[in-house]
Amino acid sequence: MDREAAFKALADCRARIDALDLRILELINERTRIVEQIGRLKRRLNLPIYEPRREDEVYANVTAHNGGPLSAEAVRRVFERIIDEMRTVQRIRMEEEQGQGRRSDS
Repeated sequence: MDREAAFKALADCRARIDALDLRILELINERTRIVEQIGRLKRRLNLPIYEPRREDEVYANVTAHNGGPLSAEAVRRVFERIIDEMRTVQRIRMEEEQGQGRRSDS
């Protein structure tokens, strides 16, 4: 492969990555909407945001279905970060709803 062909191949790979990033973003936002719903249900049921057993189930699910090339440890780290952000979303939404509830009680 000559230099020009290598640059074209690099640009093609980057374009594919950009498209995949947008799909990943779409899926993360879809996951976030479901997490918001879970947060509302947890608040109604007076359940904690942090549920280590459920998080372990998520890690077990994604690592068991991982076909690579990412290692199980790498997949777990990615999902640890996603779950951490989702916990933050739940906490913020629950706090917002509690604030709205207090205003409507006044």
